[in-house]
Amino acid sequence: MKPTSSTTSSKLGPGEYQPDVAVTRLEDLPKPKIIKEQRNEVQRTCPSCGKLAPRVRVFTRPLHDVGDLASGRPRELHITYSQHHCSTCRTYFSADLTDIAPRGSHYTHRVIALALRVVVEDGLPYRAASWHLWRDHRVFVPFATIQNWVEAGGEKGNGTLGNRLSAVGTRRLLRLSRRRRTV
Repeated sequence: MKPTSSTTSSKLGPGEYQPDVAVTRLEDLPKPKIIKEQRNEVQRTCPSCGKLAPRVRVFTRPLHDVGDLASGRPRELHITYSQHHCSTCRTYFSADLTDIAPRGSHYTHRVIALALRVVVEDGLPYRAASWHLWRDHRVFVPFATIQNWVEAGGEKGNGTLGNRLSAVGTRRLLRLSRRRRTV
């Protein structure tokens, strides 16, 4: 039986069949949909002394976010933020972006939480989790990065991910027993 044009759909969503297509080169990935946000202010209060500090520079930080399933393209946030200089304390500080992503990260909190959930709760291996994130959520995260996130949330609980991870740790979350060696 041949599928008719009325039964086939060009937009695929969760739960619908998508054929697995292996991406062997990064250049073959679809171009991301760019979303621009502003955290650019002329003056901000200094976190140290509380005085108003003028803007000195403007930067743009690209962040990978969970993709758009309707278009099948990844999403990238381009956040324009300002750096300020307080003449009273003689310190430089930038607009706070920790509500969107951890310091130094290339991924948003949503991507990190999704990757950790796939590995810790669903029990997928790191490579399979990386493929799952691309196939179902259109965000490319290398498996080694996912491994680093899981290990950072393990024994320490609040490593680089701040309050986004449970302080329980992966060992207790997965209910793994820790056997002590008797010597």
